[in-house]
Amino acid sequence: MEIIKELRLQANLTQQELADKSGVSRVSIAMLESGKQQKAYVDTIIKLAKALNVDPGVFLRPYC
Repeated sequence: MEIIKELRLQANLTQQELADKSGVSRVSIAMLESGKQQKAYVDTIIKLAKALNVDPGVFLRPYC
């Protein structure tokens, strides 16, 4: 999910800062950004979306 990295960088956040803000572990964020983890739970998507101030649907666009 490269979109996570793009949004994180636009928000000027490190992976750790996003982890702290969202409650999602830095390791999970790194795995999602690198593509080593392809899927995310809905609650993870919602937490990341809230932390990045975006609609959760933005993470689904690559799959639609």
